[in-house]
Amino acid sequence: MAKREEFKNDEVMNSEFDENIISINRCSKVVKGGRNFSFGALVVVGNRNGKIGYGYGKANEVSDAIRKGGEIARRNMMDIPLHGSTIPHEVETRFGGAKILLRPASTGTGLIAGGAVRAILDLAGVNDVLAKSLGSNNPVNVAKATFRAIEAMSSRDQIMAKRGLSK
Repeated sequence: MAKREEFKNDEVMNSEFDENIISINRCSKVVKGGRNFSFGALVVVGNRNGKIGYGYGKANEVSDAIRKGGEIARRNMMDIPLHGSTIPHEVETRFGGAKILLRPASTGTGLIAGGAVRAILDLAGVNDVLAKSLGSNNPVNVAKATFRAIEAMSSRDQIMAKRGLSK
């Protein structure tokens, strides 16, 4: 049994995905002997070619929280529909107090986004997009709103298939 787990961990670590740490949160619990600290890490994983995932790992050490976040992100991978180097259509979503607006841009515009949105779209392989983050700037809510926007997008082929039309 131990060999299988070791192989699985090696496979995860040597994968083709890039990893980016968006935020690390420190939480403290006051106990009789003092303060106990724990950490939460928001990690985004992507292959820069349309596959992206995120995970929030919590542990008593920063390195363990980052490792757990990466593992959770690899389990929650999703495909982003791309139209060349941009997204297929405009989309606007909310999660909590965070509101995200993603707009396709012409080739050569670049990735115009900030914070968590920029990190996510960069790892997804989107090169030309206009993005605006409104409302809350909490990185966890901004990341979840961005992933909700990605889920809301659909490619031209998917829409045509849904309508029962051919190209």
